[in-house]
This record gives sequence, structure tokens and C-alpha cells, in this order.
Amino acid sequence: MTHDDIDGPSSAELAAIEMEWPLIAAELDLLDAEIAMLYAEDRGGPTVLDWRRVRRAEAAVTRAAEVVARTGTWEDPPPILSDPRRRVAPVGVAEAA
Repeated sequence: MTHDDIDGPSSAELAAIEMEWPLIAAELDLLDAEIAMLYAEDRGGPTVLDWRRVRRAEAAVTRAAEVVARTGTWEDPPPILSDPRRRVAPVGVAEAA
């Protein structure tokens, strides 16, 4: 999209944003966790739960980025994003049931 385009993003650009939205949302969650860590200094330092929140947010970003890179689509999001205990199987390897 150029600065001269007053009609907004094209359908293809909107589709690309939609495809990457889970990754964007995971990155926003990570940002929230990092901001909470900054404010934790006012409470005497981060707690174990603060650190866990950051680690989980980092893991969610990694999983979302891997899925976007591997599949290139979010029409059928895999269940790994809703359950942080599950891991993504390497590309070309079937996941154990």
C-alpha cells in the first residue's frame, strides 16, 4: 500500500494481516508481560508468576511464528495455541496422538 492509496489496504493485504493476527496477538501478550515486569520493580521485584507469564508469552510467540512459517495459513489453527503443553511436531513428522 502506498501513501497515495486512500482506499485502504487491498484484499490481499487484509488477508495477510488476518493470517498473521495470532502471531501479532501473541507478541502483544509478550509486550504486556514485559511491561508488567517493569512495573514489578515498584512492588519489590518480579515474582515467580511474573517470570512464568513472560516465559509462557515467549513460548506462545515462538509457537505462533512457527505455525505461520510452516503453514502460511490460519484457516484451521492448530490446537497447540490453546494448550501450551503441546509442542509442534517438526515439519514432515506426524504428531503423536
